[in-house]
Amino acid sequence: AVVSTQSTGTHQLVTVAGHQVRAMRLTFVGELGWELHIPSESLVAVYEAVMAAGGEFGIADAGYRAIDALSSEKGYKHWHEDVRPDTTPLEAGMAWLVNPKLKTDVDFLGREALLSQKKNGLKQRLVCLKVKSPVPMVTLEAIYRNDKVCGYVRRTAYGYSVGCNVAWGYVENPAGLTLDWIRSGTYKVECMGELYDAEMTLAAPFDPKNLRVKGDYSEDYFPLSDTTKQSAHL
Repeated sequence: AVVSTQSTGTHQLVTVAGHQVRAMRLTFVGELGWELHIPSESLVAVYEAVMAAGGEFGIADAGYRAIDALSSEKGYKHWHEDVRPDTTPLEAGMAWLVNPKLKTDVDFLGREALLSQKKNGLKQRLVCLKVKSPVPMVTLEAIYRNDKVCGYVRRTAYGYSVGCNVAWGYVENPAGLTLDWIRSGTYKVECMGELYDAEMTLAAPFDPKNLRVKGDYSEDYFPLSDTTKQSAHL
């Protein structure tokens, strides 16, 4: 297949091993890559062709645990965990998806609720917590701000690229919260009855500038030993 270089978010039809495939310039793992959308009857032939072509580059199968960990590091949201029917784009840190429409007269489902939140403020906000301890985390762990429970973990995975547990959860303040309130707190996460220090961030731990999905690998995001860096890339 001859695949031209395209911008993120675009797609094209290509032929792989005699089968038509839609190649989409998308990623859910934070690297410049492709998603291949393949007819079910062509899956085996295309898979074998891709694995054969990638052999010299060390291509290998990876499971959903790897995808979960990489997407968690990159801050890509999971439906049913990071975002659910009971959360809004503003609470999930995804205001960029709705703000353009909110500045127009275009009506859409949920518009009034979002305008109300913008006017009256939020009661909860999705944050990322980096926990240096390697203790296994499985979600639903309690989040403490200044020694008081303020929420719980919705999603977690060990981030091999950043060398720590990466947990995403909503912190809550019924009286209303601001970014200053969020940033000024000291955070811990409770896991199996023990409290572990956590570093709070509103940005993705890995490549927060979104450089890699544009093909820019000028910055190094692996604060680990050379050996660990190599395994983290696998």
